[in-house]
Amino acid sequence: MGKVYLVGAGPGDLELLTLKAYRLIRSADVILYDRLVNPEVLLLAKPDCELVYVGKEDGKHLMEQERINELLLYYAHTKEVVVRLKGGDPFVFGRGGEEALFLAQHGIEFEVVPGISSAIAVPAYAGIPLTFRGISSSFAVITGHEDPKKGSSSIDWESLKGINTLVFLMAVSNRQEIAKRLISVGREPKEPVAFIERGTTEEQKVVITSLKELSENPPEVRPPAVMVVGEVVRLRGSIAQMIRVICNGYINPLLCVL
Repeated sequence: MGKVYLVGAGPGDLELLTLKAYRLIRSADVILYDRLVNPEVLLLAKPDCELVYVGKEDGKHLMEQERINELLLYYAHTKEVVVRLKGGDPFVFGRGGEEALFLAQHGIEFEVVPGISSAIAVPAYAGIPLTFRGISSSFAVITGHEDPKKGSSSIDWESLKGINTLVFLMAVSNRQEIAKRLISVGREPKEPVAFIERGTTEEQKVVITSLKELSENPPEVRPPAVMVVGEVVRLRGSIAQMIRVICNGYINPLLCVL
């Protein structure tokens, strides 16, 4: 019987991979990986490691979760080191909790290896602090994949009015409806919104708008992108200027595109 490791691969930048994740990837007999895992991470695997793609695209699973669970069970019985590799952190909208519960129910030994979540890292690479003294003392991370138009939404939209900074993951397709919903519960229409596409990578791009503009005429945004709502977005320009001064005009493209 092998052991399954639910491993977070971080937000994209290879150097944000944790040392423990690096060690496990190097020793894995099989890696079941998602779409948002940086392909460079997979190059770290040993030559005889089996790579199994179990991701999804455009909100559609190429492999159903039940099938992924079956594969985890199969490989746990046939391999020694099984790595389930997920973008970001496995317990932040990665269904890692479901897989952990499944493994526990089937008596499979497993371990969770946290990863740096895109919810925190991507805004930071774009020069947006989620908290800032006097501006933001709270933030929330919310799924943007749920359809906000559904009456059975599990999101407490009213409570979001009192949280300073909101971070939405997987929100591109629902961005206009999310903005309308936030305005309807009392968020300021002029409040700034940032979309960070392909965060922490060389292709990172930042799109700035407002809740009002987003609700009426949403700008073009391509997934994957992290959506940040709050006054901290206005700090981005100042922080970008500070980085330019500190670095004498040079900015590492892997750090941020400002």
